[in-house]
Amino acid sequence: MKTFQDIDTVLKELGYRMTTPRKVVYHVLCESTDFHLNVNDILKRSQEIKPDIGTSTVYRALLLFEKLNLIYKTEFDDGFARYEIKKRLEAHGHHHLICEKCGSVTELREDLLDRLEQEIERTKNFVVKDHKVKIYGICKKCR
Repeated sequence: MKTFQDIDTVLKELGYRMTTPRKVVYHVLCESTDFHLNVNDILKRSQEIKPDIGTSTVYRALLLFEKLNLIYKTEFDDGFARYEIKKRLEAHGHHHLICEKCGSVTELREDLLDRLEQEIERTKNFVVKDHKVKIYGICKKCR
């Protein structure tokens, strides 16, 4: 995982500053690796650290972090965008298992699409940069 020092360096190299609100939002995302937070979740947790952070500040920080490829933005068809930190060594976004009964989301870290990507590149002359997979079903708890 990137550290605050890494993020500060990344931002500085690209002409941005690591402001206190950005640091708080990034900290919230770093501390929430087991959850897929929406903007309201991030705002609430950020305000617990720095009460004067507003919604627009959180949105701007998320837009910047997404633009700089530091976070993932994922939608699970529930009307909310969810955000999470991008791990340093991940070549692609990871996949998600979504329970249609309780709405739980489980991360699937194994990337089983490497062979498919190679076949696409070979047969279609198409270079795959990334992919997102959402698998819907019923979780163990709901079965």
